[in-house]
Amino acid sequence: MKVMIDHASPFMLAHGGFQTQIEQTRDALLELGVDVDWLKWWDDRQMVDLIHYFGIPPLSYLRQAASKGIPVVVTHLLTEQCNRRESALAMQGGVIRMIRSIPGGKGLAGRLGWESLRTASRLVVGLECEKKALEQLFEVDGGKISLVPLGLHQAFLDRPRTMSRKGDFLISTGTITERKRSVELAEMAREAGVPILFVGKPYSEKDPYWMRFRKLVDGRTIRYKSHVETPEEMAALLSSAKGFVLFSAYENWCLSAHEAAACGLPLCLPDMHWSRECFPGAGSYLDPFQSPKNPAILESFNAACASALPPARCTLVGWREVATRLLAVYKETLSRF
Repeated sequence: MKVMIDHASPFMLAHGGFQTQIEQTRDALLELGVDVDWLKWWDDRQMVDLIHYFGIPPLSYLRQAASKGIPVVVTHLLTEQCNRRESALAMQGGVIRMIRSIPGGKGLAGRLGWESLRTASRLVVGLECEKKALEQLFEVDGGKISLVPLGLHQAFLDRPRTMSRKGDFLISTGTITERKRSVELAEMAREAGVPILFVGKPYSEKDPYWMRFRKLVDGRTIRYKSHVETPEEMAALLSSAKGFVLFSAYENWCLSAHEAAACGLPLCLPDMHWSRECFPGAGSYLDPFQSPKNPAILESFNAACASALPPARCTLVGWREVATRLLAVYKETLSRF
């Protein structure tokens, strides 16, 4: 089986968890002996049995692949959609159906990527709430959706999940950007008097949001480390903290939170569909709508970290296991195409 991996956005423009997912998926498939490569748009002689596209491919892309007998498996992160309330999902789904039903509506749906999600040979997501969003918003056949978790580097899985937390700080990892609500979490921490070490780079040093965050860093309550070179170093840094905290506006399968859980840290997360599904035993949930109660919740979580247990009912697997499950999806897709 020859598998090609494709993605529309260069990693040099936007780093993050999606980059990790794509790179680790490819490396793990290679370890399993799968013949896998990046799809090279300039090479018209590449031979391929199946394409795994990360993102939403244009509808014309899918039609051209189908004309050549090549199935396309799509992984699209429904971070925002999967966390919407039932009423919001129902309303948006109704709007999408209405647009598709009017003259010219399907053309618009095609340009917006909605038809691509319906047309792909198979869709792969990590969460049930993502699957639900695909079914309710875009009327994707549930039989075409496969659930495959994201994996962790072995450095995190090998870390003992002990309770020897000697640091005086919580830790929050991820890109310093609006979606992660780094500024809002830092302001919450200052109000609660809870030290947090933020680890992550901004997309740009000129980003106004980054500049707002940088002004909050005082080395005492708000601490900052720009980058960690290796998974081993990150695992060691996580293990030195009291607990992990995140206040993202939305997530799906949050790699940072799973890395922290693997290192034995208790978690404090925004109360959303993704966090309840991934970490039903997280213990502490922040109000995602920036409630005035949040500083007290953070303070209480910080005080309880010394004796708190890490989440017991969360899925922690390596990338090799992820690749094994994906390979089964690829084989089934090929058999039905």
